[in-house]
Amino acid sequence: MDQISYQNIIENLTNAVIILDKTFKVRFINSSAEVLFDISQRQAELIPLQAILPGEDNLFKSLVKVMETGHSSLQREIKLYIPTTGEINVDCAIKLLELESNKNFILLEFFQLDNQQRISRDESLHAQQLVVRGLAHEIKNPLGGLRGAAQLLERKLDSDDLKEYTGIIITEADRLQSLMDSMLGPYQETKAIQVNIHEVLQRVRHLVKTEVDERLSFKADYDPSIPDLEVDLNQLVQVFLNIVRNAVQAMNGVGNIILKTRIKRHVTIDDSRYRLAVNIEIVDDGEGIPLSLQESMFYPLVTGRAEGTGLGLYICQSLVHRNKGAISCTSRPGHTVFSVVFPLEQESDR
Repeated sequence: MDQISYQNIIENLTNAVIILDKTFKVRFINSSAEVLFDISQRQAELIPLQAILPGEDNLFKSLVKVMETGHSSLQREIKLYIPTTGEINVDCAIKLLELESNKNFILLEFFQLDNQQRISRDESLHAQQLVVRGLAHEIKNPLGGLRGAAQLLERKLDSDDLKEYTGIIITEADRLQSLMDSMLGPYQETKAIQVNIHEVLQRVRHLVKTEVDERLSFKADYDPSIPDLEVDLNQLVQVFLNIVRNAVQAMNGVGNIILKTRIKRHVTIDDSRYRLAVNIEIVDDGEGIPLSLQESMFYPLVTGRAEGTGLGLYICQSLVHRNKGAISCTSRPGHTVFSVVFPLEQESDR
């Protein structure tokens, strides 16, 4: 049996781990911490933790207390600001490590709450999707009968005034039929092929650019090393076209949209663990999504626009799920990010 080192175990933890010396300088971070704080072990080594987490006074007071008393501490629901990625919510466990060499180190373990909330939301949303699809099927059957009866009645009527009412019944039945079809989602099966994600994003970019003017600018921030994904090309185009068009509408066609791709490590999607994944972000600088909608934006019939159907993001989530991915969103005024993650490999051994 191969020898297992403590470092190998720490490197494969889902939670982010940082080890500090007694002056609060970084001595080690695991790969999950590299992803969470967007910094490499080489960049982080021997720099003060304050350089990674500027302005986190309460956390540093807890570090001092743990160093002085030797008692472990658990800080709940801390909001940390990461200069390169923005605000995140975490729980943080702090523990003093006393080694035989009489050198004291501090171990910090971060549990990212955003991911746990997203996983819980995705599970709830998937269950609701099954209910919605079942309900849509049940509604479609009587709608067809209602429309057929109205057509038969219309043929027997001589009065144009009465035919106007049957026409309304038929028109509204067709509208509801279209709504039910949208709630059921695209009927075609997922046909997975090798797809270059940057070709998908460029296609979406060119399609949307024909619909806007020079007041809206696009920026591509791609990682060219990302390999092809095994996904359905047409479904991915529909997903990102919906997201980008939503951003354009939210900004009234004025502002900046960034299309960004990066490799992500140690990702959990639908209770499955992956060592590598691709993270695609659509970033805009519009007014942001109201807090009242942020928790429910992926549910059917939820919209912030009077003319919206509330099905665009619901369908996006359904298509992303079909392609074994996950979608999430963070938003504040001036900075909204839709993030779509797809695995780049088979599930990790567990």
